[in-house]
Amino acid sequence: MDNHIGQIKLNKDKVGFFRYKQLGKNYLITNDVGQYSLLSSKDFKNFTEGTLKKTSQVYKELAGKNFLKENQNLNSLIDGYRNRSAFLFDGPSLHIVVVTLRCNYNCIYCQASSKGMCTEGYDMNAKTAKAVVDTIFASPNPNITIEFQGGEPLVNWPIIKTIVEYAEKKNLKAKKDLFISLVSNLSKMDDEKYAYICKHHISVCTSLDGPEELHNFNRPLVGGNSYKATTDWIAKFKKSEAKNKSLYRLGALVTISRKSLKYSQEIVDEYKTWGFVGIHLRPLSLLGLSGNPQNPMGYSVDEFLEFWKKSMDYIIALNLKGAFFYERESIIMLRKILTDLDPNFLDLRSPCGAGIGQMLYNYNGLVYTCDEARMLGEDTFVLGDVNKNSYKQIASNPTLSAVCQASVLENSQCDYCAYKPYCGICPVLNYSLYNSLFPPNANNYRCRLNTGMLDYLFTKMENPKVKEVFKNWLGIKKSK
Repeated sequence: MDNHIGQIKLNKDKVGFFRYKQLGKNYLITNDVGQYSLLSSKDFKNFTEGTLKKTSQVYKELAGKNFLKENQNLNSLIDGYRNRSAFLFDGPSLHIVVVTLRCNYNCIYCQASSKGMCTEGYDMNAKTAKAVVDTIFASPNPNITIEFQGGEPLVNWPIIKTIVEYAEKKNLKAKKDLFISLVSNLSKMDDEKYAYICKHHISVCTSLDGPEELHNFNRPLVGGNSYKATTDWIAKFKKSEAKNKSLYRLGALVTISRKSLKYSQEIVDEYKTWGFVGIHLRPLSLLGLSGNPQNPMGYSVDEFLEFWKKSMDYIIALNLKGAFFYERESIIMLRKILTDLDPNFLDLRSPCGAGIGQMLYNYNGLVYTCDEARMLGEDTFVLGDVNKNSYKQIASNPTLSAVCQASVLENSQCDYCAYKPYCGICPVLNYSLYNSLFPPNANNYRCRLNTGMLDYLFTKMENPKVKEVFKNWLGIKKSK
């Protein structure tokens, strides 16, 4: 039986389920397990009408990817869908702990709404810290990451030590795969803290926004040079890494302000200079200060994508000349596109990771669905209080159900998009921008951002040499 979708004639007896999108002169088709194919207009027409020759290479490719009904392996499709949705059954693995809101920086885009160093009442105490750890270990997930954030978490160093040591003690019995990380500007780091971090195998991630002038502009340090405060310790971390391969490699994140937009190559070069092999080109979160319409550091989606594409072109060119350097957002998307493994990046899954993949524990014991939720400066997404509620009560909060429902792609126009297998919705951002958990998701801020990136990646993969670069980033052996 022949059906028509718009101007496309569809032979439903021969064609399996697919979504499609036109990219230039070609057509991208995808299915629910992330398999894809890029077809010429002629091949797309023959595919939809069921007239592909069985001896053709296109037919064989589509048959192997379950796009043709007569060749579909339902068990393979079921297994693939189950694997990509495995996170639904594990419970939260990422547990973000805000040990203080105090910070010695005045970042122009601060999303954490940090407080001044002399402000009182914004430090976590020992009682709350232990209640946080007890709640974390009640999660059914066998893999637990405790991530310290702030403010600047090193400002409340004694509580970091309390949590680390209490978690390690509890884990002697719980025997979970425990991973502890610290997000810090490094300005409060010293040799004693560094020795403790190494002893307890704590991973560290800092912020590096680019060359000195740009970094200092974006991230002013009260009474000091933030670039020097950070890079002095980057140098020490990198020197230790070179001597001791068992140490965790220092990570770094960049946040792109309006001033950053003209530094597409310089920011990448800065990361290469300090020995990093990749970079995560992150736009402003549109939460906290960066969500303030009066903040002059903002920009449009199109402006960010222009910057991102210039940076990507430069990164790809470096790789084609023999260097190895990646962009992390691209790697996350490419892993969903080019492999059967889902990286479980909480922002790019359905439902999103809020509450079921991560939880955030604020300095006062309040538990939020996610890091973004606490940045609103209100209690809309609070699930409970570790000093009053059990893990079961927190995880059963109706707010969590609402957030999950609001981030399931099947609830919206996203269900018709070819990029659905690789994308996700952030209900907190939707609430912040549109005052609703269920705004139209098509063509909104997040949609345009993700679509622009995915358009770029799929278009670039039409070049076999660039596709090999992307595969190399993922550790996929070179095609013969």
